[in-house]
Amino acid sequence: MKRIGVFTSGGDAPGMNACIRAVVRAAVYHGVEVYGIVRGYSGMIKGEMVKLDSASVSNTVQRGGTILKSARSQKFMTKEGRQQAFEQLSSHGIEGLVAIGGNGTFTGATLFEQEFGIPTVGAPGTIDNDLFGTDYTIGYDTAVNTALDCIDKIRDTADSHDRCFFVEVMGRDSGYIAIPCAIGGGAEIVIVPETAMSVEAVIESLQASYSRHKTSFIVIVAEGEEEGNVHTIARRVKEAIPQLDTRVTIVGHIQRGGSPTAADRLLASQLGIAAVEGLLNGMKNVMAGIVDRKLMYTPFNDTITKRKVINQSFMRMVEILSV
Repeated sequence: MKRIGVFTSGGDAPGMNACIRAVVRAAVYHGVEVYGIVRGYSGMIKGEMVKLDSASVSNTVQRGGTILKSARSQKFMTKEGRQQAFEQLSSHGIEGLVAIGGNGTFTGATLFEQEFGIPTVGAPGTIDNDLFGTDYTIGYDTAVNTALDCIDKIRDTADSHDRCFFVEVMGRDSGYIAIPCAIGGGAEIVIVPETAMSVEAVIESLQASYSRHKTSFIVIVAEGEEEGNVHTIARRVKEAIPQLDTRVTIVGHIQRGGSPTAADRLLASQLGIAAVEGLLNGMKNVMAGIVDRKLMYTPFNDTITKRKVINQSFMRMVEILSV
């Protein structure tokens, strides 16, 4: 393999640039040319590709976002769109791909290889940490620390005014961001999609604490919670406990931005190199990840179809520490 392409797709995550940098420099190290594909599958279809070298990725390891941009492509979901993408890759002499993204990215890569034979090795780039086959995803550690910083500040206000704050954090349909934020931020309650905690249970817990003269509370809500969005949950609690002074804060997309933590820079660099070397060793349709501190390659089919299980001991920690 003499020439490969690298792209980012789906939601941006801190550390994507560190991963791009690692891919480029690993390719150069192994004597392989590398092209950056701008705006993911959309740019692949349009032929938006630029040759990269070591200098191209200088001073990027600490930058948030993605220098290659990211976009979602409806056209790539069609056979015609994938045909155009293949023709563009062929015209640039690109023989394999490194995809930095999540489930949707890997689903597209799997179909693309089946139809046109272009092999892809993935690196898990998402703040949600919901991909099977890796203990941590690129951007997750930074997102947790960003959200935790916000929660620390909210805690000051909650304590000063004797208020109950309902704080929504990101994570799509996963509680991986919410749970460490609850433990690290001293929250009284965490509501995540993986558990069956009802609003009634939240009300009962808050009433019990209020009766013990506790006056300020933090309730962390994962954005994909089935009981409803954070405003709905806060409203129902207020109706049941009218004496409780409630407020809602949505941390939002600041969790996706910012300079990546040391942990994310290290992970992104490790997985970027692993993706390139996996590709050069003949691998395809696999994701590079770290499991129990060891480098592992997991088939895309497993990352897409298997669900990553929340550590229930963390939920027990929240219960014990909120007493």
